[in-house]
Amino acid sequence: MYWAVAQVESQRERTAATFLEQGGFATYLPQLKASKHRMAPLFPGYLFVQIVERWYPVRWSVGVVRLLMAGDHPARLPDRVVGAIRRREDRDGLIRLPKSGLQLGQKVRVVRGPFAGHLALYAGQAAHERVAILLLLLGAQTRVVLPKSAVEAVP
Repeated sequence: MYWAVAQVESQRERTAATFLEQGGFATYLPQLKASKHRMAPLFPGYLFVQIVERWYPVRWSVGVVRLLMAGDHPARLPDRVVGAIRRREDRDGLIRLPKSGLQLGQKVRVVRGPFAGHLALYAGQAAHERVAILLLLLGAQTRVVLPKSAVEAVP
């Protein structure tokens, strides 16, 4: 028995999980709070599937695009990885991400990447230790998601 990773159709993580569970597979879809009334997958477009004996039916389940493979078998995700994610869940089963230390609307400077040197406004935390910023590009504010380490607060 081991965990594998299924790539699923865009915004159909819950649908894919439901059909896999109906097919006898255990799934894990870690989620975080995206807004006051909405949850979002921690890894958009992906879902963990527990493989016991057979894995081929996973590939043909509703909503599944493919399994991440290692040669001719699904890549094995170590139990400790799933355990580490589960340990970050709060009482409601949502993943707690580390705080960015920034306040909504705070001025930030991009310090790495193609937008390095640009000033922006902090627009919130995103999944995968990333932050969302509002960057003024071509006369309009554009939401951009960058690694948390790519921005710094402007005093």
